[in-house]
Amino acid sequence: MNSKDKLKPKFFSVMKTYSWGQFGKDVVSGIIVAIIALPLSIALALASGVGPEEGIYTAIIAGFLISFLGGSRVQIAGPTAAFATIVAGIVATSGMDGLIVATLIAGVILIVMGVFRLGNLIKFIPYTITTGFTAGIAVTILLGQVKDFLGVTYLDGAKPIETVDKVKAIINNISTVNYQAVIVGVVCLAILIVWPFISKKIPGSLIAVIVGVLMVKILKMDVNTIGDLYTIRSGLPHFHFPALSFDIVKSELSDGFTIAILAAIESLLSCVVADSMINSKHRSNMELIAQGVGNIGSVLFGGIPATGAIARTAANIKNGGRTPVAGMVHSVVLILVLVVLMPYAALIPMPTIAAILFMVAYNMCGWRTFKHLCKTAPKSDVLVLVVTFVLTIVFDLVVAIEIGMILACVLLMKRLSDESEVRGWKYFDDENDPDAIELRIVPEFVRVYEISGPMFFGAADRIAEITLKDYTKCLVIRMRGVPALDATAMHSLELLYDRCKARDVQMIFSHVNEQPMKTMQKDGFVEKIGAENFCAHIDDALKRASALVNTSNSCSE
Repeated sequence: MNSKDKLKPKFFSVMKTYSWGQFGKDVVSGIIVAIIALPLSIALALASGVGPEEGIYTAIIAGFLISFLGGSRVQIAGPTAAFATIVAGIVATSGMDGLIVATLIAGVILIVMGVFRLGNLIKFIPYTITTGFTAGIAVTILLGQVKDFLGVTYLDGAKPIETVDKVKAIINNISTVNYQAVIVGVVCLAILIVWPFISKKIPGSLIAVIVGVLMVKILKMDVNTIGDLYTIRSGLPHFHFPALSFDIVKSELSDGFTIAILAAIESLLSCVVADSMINSKHRSNMELIAQGVGNIGSVLFGGIPATGAIARTAANIKNGGRTPVAGMVHSVVLILVLVVLMPYAALIPMPTIAAILFMVAYNMCGWRTFKHLCKTAPKSDVLVLVVTFVLTIVFDLVVAIEIGMILACVLLMKRLSDESEVRGWKYFDDENDPDAIELRIVPEFVRVYEISGPMFFGAADRIAEITLKDYTKCLVIRMRGVPALDATAMHSLELLYDRCKARDVQMIFSHVNEQPMKTMQKDGFVEKIGAENFCAHIDDALKRASALVNTSNSCSE
């Protein structure tokens, strides 16, 4: 069985070679990540329409369980921006019991997915859809925080849920802007933007919170704080199981499915990013089981849905965390904060929370990637991207993913039909193929891979299976059998290029067909690789590789 398919938590694997030295690094990293997670967990809980302590409960319970049972060495889990608008909608329409039931359903779905080893099914969601709905969620979070940032009061007592309704309510009540709130928000936002240039050790969100509290207290500013709008509880979370009935389960089934899919996408995406940073391989199916258990535990003890948090996971890695112990320490530290410091959260101004969420939205929106795809991806992929983005904002994530997937599948079938043609049968087996790689002499320092078939979102992960030896100096990729290349596969090739560049390996392409070549040129990929490294025939590619290897060897001598 492949290591990625093992249903064994990484915690038990890494403990076999664990050392006191690594324990010290994990403890330090866990403390730092907890400091980062504290203001974010509170802010994301408020954006989700629940109290501040629910965010801490989530980081504690889900964070610990997912680290302990997860398939990643370094994943840090907790409340994330991706869930904020979904959770807020469920809470507004069905209350906390509705949210608990939906998340319990999601947890069961995630566990079943992991047990039946369905982790790889996530690859069938195109990169354009994940980019589109992530950017859409970022916009909804930003628009949802404009009210608190400006200190607007809804004179008609409205409590809009949909993003479009929130925008209308702000416009209708714009005359109630509180300029003192704006000042606090602008100062805190400026701190969040500038602080990373001053120090990377102390999170800017913590500094913004301290400055915001001091401004309101010392200057006696008339600005709403968390304590003005919410009742703060500092005790440990309590177990609560909702009243279940067939009707409530039926009504929350759709929301549960949405939470499960989003949790799977976000957590596995975070794992992939983490793998690239520490040169490791996560166990996707075990990670899904851990996500299911973590989400069930979170909502039964007063929390909200959770998933892997890319920013917190990256912070863990950068501060020396290399095992699940760091994530477990992060949860323990947050328990101490919950018991000792939680009452002080009442002092945090709402414009400060809004400023923090503005930065969260900016960091997750991926506008550079969005812009790059709009400029370089095939028109069909751009259409899927933009439609998913708009539907996420105007309607919700469920509608966006459903229509995005249908549109992607229809356009994929059209693209494949456009590339199809009827011609005399051409043999590609090694015995009859005069171009077979077995008939060529491949230099020792050269690796050759042949890609066959249309490279679209469902098959793009195959590119990640390309491996490099320690002594590899050139990677030749033969694409004579690739009639079409979409944005997801193009993104996978870019990731492969980054891997090669980091290891000083030159990529060379052989026989790239018309549509893939146009996609690569539009993306700027041909310019990155160098036009001279795109060869018409495998013999030319091997000669080019041999010349580069010989030149490299001569220089090293």
